[in-house]
Amino acid sequence: MVQLLNMFLEEQYTVVFASAAAKGEFSADLTSLGVNEVPIKLNVDSFNVFVRSLQPEMVMFDRYMIEEQYGWRVRQECPTALTLLDTEDLHCLRAARQAAIKNHTELSQLDLFNDIAKREIAAILRSDLSLIISQAEVELLVQEYGVNRDLLYFLPFLETPLTPAAVDSWQPYDAREGFMFIGNYLHEPNWNTLQTLKTTIWPLLRKRLPGVKMHIYGAYASAKVSQLQNVAEHFLVHGRADSATEVMSKHRLLLAPIKFGAGLKGKFIDAMQTGTPSITTNIGAEAMNDNLLWGGAICDDLTEFVSTAARLYADCGKWLQAQQNGLRILNEKYDKGLFIPGFMQRLQYLKGNLSQHRRKNFMGQILQHHSLNSNKYMSLWISEKNKLK
Repeated sequence: MVQLLNMFLEEQYTVVFASAAAKGEFSADLTSLGVNEVPIKLNVDSFNVFVRSLQPEMVMFDRYMIEEQYGWRVRQECPTALTLLDTEDLHCLRAARQAAIKNHTELSQLDLFNDIAKREIAAILRSDLSLIISQAEVELLVQEYGVNRDLLYFLPFLETPLTPAAVDSWQPYDAREGFMFIGNYLHEPNWNTLQTLKTTIWPLLRKRLPGVKMHIYGAYASAKVSQLQNVAEHFLVHGRADSATEVMSKHRLLLAPIKFGAGLKGKFIDAMQTGTPSITTNIGAEAMNDNLLWGGAICDDLTEFVSTAARLYADCGKWLQAQQNGLRILNEKYDKGLFIPGFMQRLQYLKGNLSQHRRKNFMGQILQHHSLNSNKYMSLWISEKNKLK
């Protein structure tokens, strides 16, 4: 989200960030970036007054739930505003994979056509353009859900390429110790990955490399996370890191045996930026490296995962090669200069041809007609109910 905000600011847009979420201790300071932050509420007509007064040229919804809440109000008050949906990643795909894991089955079309998919795809169809972070998810939306490509735009992480000077500042192999994992533990794939590390990976790996430590970082490390610490087993839970890249620079390998999830994984981008090789699964690395060699290793078999981690940890030559593979992925696949100009051209085209674009999306018009009214009247009912309190 911060990358998208910076992109619009660099393109000389005036950016207003409206959120109903309360600001927390670690919330990004958007005001310092030049963003005007405005608090809004759910199910109140004051939002209509706000957006009617603002009359934005474009409105971007942060994930499908926000489009459900505010989409009908925006379209009612600002019918000519271009509506963008930032999907972040496909929630329905993550839910489908989680269900398949839980049921010990292969991912099926029945899993994919879940209730979250019905809501998420509806939000995509109602929006003028949806930002998709993974090319694999673009193909899934087109092939499995029948979404028109004209409604989708592939826009991955937008990174500044690393210079030789930045690479020279990386901590060397000998200055690093131990393995690490990092994640937000309110996010179920991260909690599941941490459990796999604790119960399956680490008991085997510490026997291969006695004395080496496993370091766990991440936000929202509740009691269930903290209780996994075991100093005698060198399994150390540190909690939230002030800087993900800073702690990554201290350790030799990132381990992430991810079993389910969607989108692109920011932890691997952070690892590449700090020269930290990683070992993950095909789900973890999905759509991140295309035909380039992974910056570490990709292993779905947990026994192979352990063996590969032990070898890579102990072999400086292979470790340095993995580091260079990650650098190549970062600079060739996520250079923001490869994506921003084309995206801006797409937005300009849509703004100039919005009526024609919308006419081609008749299914979206149908959904707006029906779901707009259902969301609208549910929201109005809640609003009236709250007035009686």
